[in-house]
Amino acid sequence: MFELAWPWIFLLAPLPWLLRLLLPPADSGDAALRVSFLDELQALSGRRARVGLPSWRQQAPLALLWLLLLCAAARPQWVGEPLPLPASGRDLLLAVDVSGSMAYEDMHWDEQPISRLELVKRLLGDFIEDRRGDRVGLILFGSQAYLQAPLTFDRHTVRTWLDEAMIGIAGKNTAIGDAIGLAVKRLRQRPAQSRVLVLITDGANNGGEIDPMVAAQLAAEEGVRIYAIGIGADPRQSGVLGAFGFSALDLDETSLRAIAEATGGEYFRARNQAELTQIELTLDRLEPVAQQPTLARPAKALYAWPLALALLGSVVLAGRTLWPDLPLRLRRRA
Repeated sequence: MFELAWPWIFLLAPLPWLLRLLLPPADSGDAALRVSFLDELQALSGRRARVGLPSWRQQAPLALLWLLLLCAAARPQWVGEPLPLPASGRDLLLAVDVSGSMAYEDMHWDEQPISRLELVKRLLGDFIEDRRGDRVGLILFGSQAYLQAPLTFDRHTVRTWLDEAMIGIAGKNTAIGDAIGLAVKRLRQRPAQSRVLVLITDGANNGGEIDPMVAAQLAAEEGVRIYAIGIGADPRQSGVLGAFGFSALDLDETSLRAIAEATGGEYFRARNQAELTQIELTLDRLEPVAQQPTLARPAKALYAWPLALALLGSVVLAGRTLWPDLPLRLRRRA
């Protein structure tokens, strides 16, 4: 079906004629001969001098160009039949710990040691790409929590932001409570059955302003389910030790398990690649929420056609003004 997006633009149609009538005539700067017997000359010749607007033959090409420009500005378009869009899915926020301890290389990929954050990037990157129909967002947290990517259907961009995350970008500490609080703030306006937070950390809460259990209770009240992932190899197996022989893993599994249980979620201990992938299988068991159906009507813009005709007509009129005797010359040569 043919439609005009801005049909009111045609109210400007009489604008050139109004300006011609209201504005004073331009001064060409040329000398003019003034005679007092103009009326007698007109009477002898039987013709009167033309005063005012040009004839309709002179105005017709310019009026046509003006109408073509108005047609293009009105945004003509061909609108198709309404098509349904996918309207079910989850609102999934990923909260990833980027504190200093995530730099420990106690994980393995293809039998090569890599850091904890690098393993999270590689596995969750594919996980994000597979969330077709879901809104996905990203929170990075350390000493503070920041919303890196809001909830969006653009999964590729969210994965790019995750790949570009750096250790210490949000501080060296671990503010788990702040990350949960920020996630609740972003998810509370979404349908209740679709609010999911995946919390990934390798340490205990030692920063921020919100206690993790208080934030978990708030999440439970708002219907946000939290799936907590404690990442890091067993220090006894990996042999990774910090300064003075202390373990490089300071994971508070008790608190993370309590956070997940308080919101109806689950806790996972990710010591290796296989355990970390279990979160994807769990999320696949969630029922997608039925949201309001959305209809979209595909529209094809047609403004280029009247605009091209106006441009072509302008070139023709300009050529006739600059070279008025060009057709006669061409006939003589022929």
